[in-house]
Amino acid sequence: MTGLFTAPALSTPTLARSWRQPEGIDPRGTLLVLPGRGEHPLVYERFGRRLAADGYQVHALATTPGDRTEDVLARAAEAAGPDPVAPVILVGSDTGALQALHTAADADPRLTVAGIVVAGAAPTADAATGAAPTTGARETGAAQDAAGPWQAELAARTACPAHRKRLTEDGAFVRGSLDAPVPDRLRSGARPAVPALVLHGAVDPVTPLGQARELAARLPRATLGVVRDGLHDVLNDASHRTTAAVVVLWLERLRADPAGRPILTVEEPAEPEPAEPGAAEPEAAEQVEEGAEGARS
Repeated sequence: MTGLFTAPALSTPTLARSWRQPEGIDPRGTLLVLPGRGEHPLVYERFGRRLAADGYQVHALATTPGDRTEDVLARAAEAAGPDPVAPVILVGSDTGALQALHTAADADPRLTVAGIVVAGAAPTADAATGAAPTTGARETGAAQDAAGPWQAELAARTACPAHRKRLTEDGAFVRGSLDAPVPDRLRSGARPAVPALVLHGAVDPVTPLGQARELAARLPRATLGVVRDGLHDVLNDASHRTTAAVVVLWLERLRADPAGRPILTVEEPAEPEPAEPGAAEPEAAEQVEEGAEGARS
């Protein structure tokens, strides 16, 4: 998927970017992506292209952590257009995830939000400064210190080699942004009533997994997905294919049934009933005898 990347030049403005379904395919919904600290719309090109291939219109917005909810809503409504294809879903990462929660909680006739994807939400605890600690990341603290602060930030964000390369070569990406504090207004517990898919890395060193579990428990219609060995940028981590597939499955379920009942349920095969003692032994003995007879003939 690295060939899909289009890293912006230093002079390229970070405007909203869109990816649409292939020609001849009816759109299945509208996704509005809210980037996190340091990011810009093209950081989600891989995610946007992948979801667009499944028929969804994806618009990544040029929002920033400091944007008010009213500003986020206005930009989302503008990107979606006057008649967006339903369902309209807000997809947020880091501070963008918190903005998605607050925007969906404030009902507005300009944009009818049917659901949200909360991916690697920024920390909301009072003591959180937004810094990117190294505990739990895949490189050791000593290795990170030796490599410098940028390598430490990469280690906290993603284990995907392609995405690490992209961020390193991206002149529009703002390094060190994970050290920026999360705006106080985003730390309050928004509780939208719409369905929510909460995705979080199991070893996210920026935001504890416990915060995601508490959020999912607080929301009235939430599904929690924990990415094994996942870091902070869960949509762009090493398991980005699996994560995108889970998003598509959730979207399809939302489209098919507002109650959220699964379309397909994976069941383990039933255990075979144990054979009666000695039942298989005569057959095995007979086979051995036949083999022996054949050897003598």
